Amino acid sequence: MSKSRESWNKKEMENLRKKKKDDKAKRKLEKKVNTKDGGKKSFEDMIAYVDENGMITSTAPDLTQKKKVIDADSIEISTPRQVAGEEEVEELRTGKVAFFNTSKGYGFIKDGVKNESFFVHMNDLLTPIKENDTVTFKVEAAQRGLKAVEVQVVAG
Repeated sequence: MSKSRESWNKKEMENLRKKKKDDKAKRKLEKKVNTKDGGKKSFEDMIAYVDENGMITSTAPDLTQKKKVIDADSIEISTPRQVAGEEEVEELRTGKVAFFNTSKGYGFIKDGVKNESFFVHMNDLLTPIKENDTVTFKVEAAQRGLKAVEVQVVAG
């Protein structure tokens, strides 16, 4: 007698495929029976409207109201570019050196009033500084944002 070509595993896999196919057909039939009109939606059920605030609704807008006229030129699509020097620059600020790496020559100063952090480079120092020094400085626009210049340690 010859051996059967189908192993137990192959039969199990075939049974699983048949079961999945039957379950899918059963779910499809249930969905069709449970929805109105045999599962088909009308055009009115599928349509959506956008109100004056940009919100999607299922109700049609009231066309009897007077529409607002908006000047299209006044709408800004992107954020305006900052031009160097456009930032408000205060005369002299006081802050504390939060971090300074003497070997690499840069660090950060934390402003005492607004709690903002500003980059500082050793080329912008008037006197040598180290971490936790209280310093006075001016703010200047740089390529990557604002930076501290004319930095010097406060005596005392």
